[in-house]
Amino acid sequence: MGRNPVVGRQGPEYHAAAAPSEQESATIAVKQIRSAIGHPENLRRILRALGLRHHQQTVTLKNTASARGMIYKVRHLVEVGPAVSGKR
Repeated sequence: MGRNPVVGRQGPEYHAAAAPSEQESATIAVKQIRSAIGHPENLRRILRALGLRHHQQTVTLKNTASARGMIYKVRHLVEVGPAVSGKR
């Protein structure tokens, strides 16, 4: 039986989100990709403070130092990218 190909792609370097700097993007889109179940209460509070209430929910935030700090704390639970302006 062959080796599981996923084994080499585990750990925080493969699942950690990195927020772009303020110069790169004025707003960022944050998507919760992992559940808060089984994580400490302080991480759940950080997700709520970011506006994430449900798994797979996406919110748009201003790219501030406080938002980037909160994202850093829950970087293993979220995906981060530049916000797409969808106004018509």
